[in-house]
Amino acid sequence: MGAGLARVGGADDAAPNGANAKPAANAANSTTDDEEATNPARPARPLLGRHYWGDVEYFQGWRVQHDVQSDQFRLIDPEDAEKVYGSLDQCRQELQKVRHELKLPEMQGDAVILVHGIARSARSFQKMQLHLQQAGFTAFAIDYPSTRVDIPTAAGFLNSVVESMQGVRRIHFVAHSMGGLVVRAYLAKHQDSRLDRLVMIATPNQRAHLADMFRSNVVYKMAFGPAGQQLVGDPDGFLARLPAPSLPYAVIAGGRGTPEGFNPLIPGDDDGTVSVLSTRLAGAVDFTILPYKHAYLCEAPETFDYTVRFLKEGRLRRDQEPQPISRENVATAGGKQASKIQLIGNSELARPAAKGKTRR
Repeated sequence: MGAGLARVGGADDAAPNGANAKPAANAANSTTDDEEATNPARPARPLLGRHYWGDVEYFQGWRVQHDVQSDQFRLIDPEDAEKVYGSLDQCRQELQKVRHELKLPEMQGDAVILVHGIARSARSFQKMQLHLQQAGFTAFAIDYPSTRVDIPTAAGFLNSVVESMQGVRRIHFVAHSMGGLVVRAYLAKHQDSRLDRLVMIATPNQRAHLADMFRSNVVYKMAFGPAGQQLVGDPDGFLARLPAPSLPYAVIAGGRGTPEGFNPLIPGDDDGTVSVLSTRLAGAVDFTILPYKHAYLCEAPETFDYTVRFLKEGRLRRDQEPQPISRENVATAGGKQASKIQLIGNSELARPAAKGKTRR
C-alpha cells in the first residue's frame, strides 16, 4: 500500500502473518520513499483494522502507531481517532506541533502501561485504566498486532513505547493473558532504571492447554498467527526458554476453586481458557485466585483493588499475608488443591458458583 493511501479495511481483512514484519524497534527509525505524497492534514477518522497496528510512541494520550501490513505510521489522538497517516517523521512532527499548540506539559509521576492479550486490544483495559488513573497513576493501554507478529516482536513495540516515555519517575506494567508474556520477553532483553512492578492477570506462564490442542488447526493458525504457536507447552519451546521477570511481580489467576474449573477440556482449576497451574511462575511475590472467567478478570472489582495495592504496596490483599510462589510450591495450586491454597481466608470467593449463576 503506497504512502498517503488510508487503509480502510477492517480487522478481518487478509494480511500477512507477520513473519516478515519489522520489529517496532527497527520500524521506529524508518521513513518511506514516497512521504511527499502523504497528506498529514486530512481530517480525523475512527480507527480501523487495529489488529495490524502497534504503538511505538506515547505522550499525554497521543500515540504514534506502526502498521505491520503497510509499514506506514499514524498519529492517534486521546479520543482514539486517527489524525495523521504517513511516515514516522511526519507523525512526530505533527505531535510536536500538537504539544506546542495545546501547551501539553511533560509527563511525570508513576506510569502504568497496560498490555492486552492475544486477539484483544487496548479497549479491553478501559475500566482498569480509569481505575488506575483515579488512584493517581498515569495509566494507559497500548495496542500491538498480537495476531500478526511473534511475542519477541510484540515486545519490540513495548520497548519503543517505554523509550518514548520521558519525564515519568516509575513505570509499572499490568498485563492480561499473553500480554504478560510480552512483558516478560521485553524484560529479558531490555533494562530501564524506572521499571518497578508487574501484575500478570491470567497469563499462561507455563502453557496454554488450548494452544496445545489446536496448534495444528488451520483456523487456529490463521486466527492467532505466530504468537499462537508460542503458547504451547513444549519443553524446548519459547515459554520454556523465557526467563522470569527481573522486577517484583504478582500473579492473579481465575478459577472456580474446584478441581474441574470452568472448562472440562483443561486439566485442574481454570478460568475457561488458562489453568490456574499454568499461571503460576516461581519468583512471584504474591498470588491469588479470583472466581471469574478469563476475559472478565480485567474488569473485576477485586482485580482493580488488588492491582492498585500491589503497585503501591507490593502486596495484593490488605488483610492477608502475601503468598509468594517458590520453585518448591509452583506446582501445588492445581487440581484438587486449588480451592485450599488461595481461596482460604475469603469465604465469599471460596464458595463454588451455583449452577447458572457463574460470574462471567
